[in-house]
Amino acid sequence: MGHDAPQWLDGATPVAARGALSNRAGRFEGQERDVAYAPRAATEVREEVARRVISTNRSPDLGFDRSVNPYRGCEHGCIYCFARPTHAWLGLSPGLDFETKLIARPNAPEALARELGAKGYVPKMMALGTNTDPYQPIEAKRGIMRGLLEVLRDHRHPTAITTKGTLIERDIDILTEMGPELCRVGISVTTLDDALARKLEPRVPVPSRRLKAIERLAAAGVTVRVMVSPTIPGLTDHEVEAILAAARDAGAQAASMIPLRLPLEVAPLFEEWLAAHVPDRARRVLNKIREFHGGKLYDAGFGRRMRGQGVQAQLLQDRFRRACRSLGLAERLPPLRCDRFRVPARAGDQLALF
Repeated sequence: MGHDAPQWLDGATPVAARGALSNRAGRFEGQERDVAYAPRAATEVREEVARRVISTNRSPDLGFDRSVNPYRGCEHGCIYCFARPTHAWLGLSPGLDFETKLIARPNAPEALARELGAKGYVPKMMALGTNTDPYQPIEAKRGIMRGLLEVLRDHRHPTAITTKGTLIERDIDILTEMGPELCRVGISVTTLDDALARKLEPRVPVPSRRLKAIERLAAAGVTVRVMVSPTIPGLTDHEVEAILAAARDAGAQAASMIPLRLPLEVAPLFEEWLAAHVPDRARRVLNKIREFHGGKLYDAGFGRRMRGQGVQAQLLQDRFRRACRSLGLAERLPPLRCDRFRVPARAGDQLALF
């Protein structure tokens, strides 16, 4: 059976508090398989010793060229997560494995400090949370994200954080120390419907709670962007204006939006989810997604994958921009400062005389 058109389970039923309904093999495995999960699936965490933690990219679609991720896999279990296919590189399924078999990188702060201290390192904005969420539930015990922030603060390194996790409130002390010239936060709000969010994003704090996090961060002086991402055609796209207004009222200063992306194994997982949770709307949603991607469920081309194409995609972008203008939300924020970067003195270093 080819991996280009995998046969996913018919009539799959949800696993409690999980997003995916199945656990088929990833695209690099030689045989198709599906490992059955109990009605309640426990989270397993392994550890990885990281030699390097800064990942780089040259994508013209992204506003950063480097990032750090403290975890592989994500317990939040968002069914639409574009990072699910990365689990296939580990010999694990992008399905239930992605949200139940996690890998923590406990020495990530030490590795980051080494890389920032390397001779010739040139600082540019460091993005955290670009693949999996750094504030997913296991961070409460692991504290790896907080360790990374401490390193970035000590080096006065410009930092941008993306998350759905309200655990970020724990680190307001570090974020305020860094200040708006060195740090900003993006909070993702996909829908204002708490019940729908529980199905889409089963272990993420509900949207009303995320709006409260925006309020608390903004009240502390942290620059916050609301990210209406992903916007799902035919399911959540009608909420764009309402989400922007609610976030603005909570204190968000800026906004961004990305339509749903369904790369590789994510597409069939999302189709399963639609059939199980919104069967009456499944066909309509899929047809509308295809309208955004030239008749396909996904187009990975630069310049298209983050925006979509065609009339419907343009209308959505127009609505978003019009709402941002009327609400006073910025689409772009001033660049973070790189000129304050320093490598902190360590024990035994000779201090400068002047």
